[in-house]
Amino acid sequence: MRPRSLALLAGVLLTGALAAAPASAAGDGTGDKGFTITDPRIAESSGLAASHLHPGVYWTHNDSGDGPYIYAVDSATGKTVARITLSGVGRPRDVEAISIGPDNQIYVGDIGDNLDGSWPYVWIYKLPEPKKLGDQTVRATQYVVKYSNGARNAESLVVQPKTGRVYIIDKKEDGGHLYEGPATLSPTGTNIFRPVASVDLWATDAAFSPDGKQLAVRGYFGGIYYDWNGGKIKREGRLDVPLQKQGESVTYSADGTKLLYGSEGADSPVQAEDVPGGSGASSPSAGSGSAAGSDGGSSPSAGAKVGAVAVGVAVLALFGLRRLRRPSARRH
Repeated sequence: MRPRSLALLAGVLLTGALAAAPASAAGDGTGDKGFTITDPRIAESSGLAASHLHPGVYWTHNDSGDGPYIYAVDSATGKTVARITLSGVGRPRDVEAISIGPDNQIYVGDIGDNLDGSWPYVWIYKLPEPKKLGDQTVRATQYVVKYSNGARNAESLVVQPKTGRVYIIDKKEDGGHLYEGPATLSPTGTNIFRPVASVDLWATDAAFSPDGKQLAVRGYFGGIYYDWNGGKIKREGRLDVPLQKQGESVTYSADGTKLLYGSEGADSPVQAEDVPGGSGASSPSAGSGSAAGSDGGSSPSAGAKVGAVAVGVAVLALFGLRRLRRPSARRH
């Protein structure tokens, strides 16, 4: 997406504070603990998904203006190990999300609409995750998507790991909705997505935990995690989202112990935080962090981000940006 003026100004003000915080460098061996995307072709990383077949590899893509491509990035080095060209689809308009569902199927969400309702329909592309990495062309299936209550902008697409059902969260400054797609997407008809729950965030991306029990939603300035609760989502707390120039993406690590957050820009960092509550984790961490307060304890990296948080709070107060709403403000 193209940054809104306030978000862009906030990012500029945050740059100095973020520069003082330690960042993981590509090739330092941290892997799922964070990395930097070094490929100059990836200047607008807008989505992130942990590979199911290749440990330590993350799939990403550019925003609008690139082409029918997705990229596999090795988190141990930050280098691209494959660029996949999607065939069998039209020219993408505004690709904003990527998710991997059952049977190692990759779903790409061409669901952005910067004019917030100018497109009468959007698209989802589905392709099998390649078993071998390397530049190649893979045939994809294209699905036409409409919303039951009219066109809208969205940047979050998730696939339920157990059922394979696809969900979209629209992007609204005062909070959006979780939209549920058909049980099975149709490649020949129009797929109608219907709102099923409120989401208390100006959402830029979302992700399911590997066990399907937790839904993480992020925005520019924070995040929320929900108990999936069979689709009747229940807010559990706030996520410890690192402040980034333009926070665009989130995914769980393949083992479910970490949440990785990405940002647009050249040499963009992907930062890792512990998963709150240990949902989906093979070995939950005792100190899994969420934002300080009633929603949970601070993460070990919180102290290093005090300066950045202070700047962010000042920006939010100055411009009255309400990214997070209290749980009582909406009912699910």
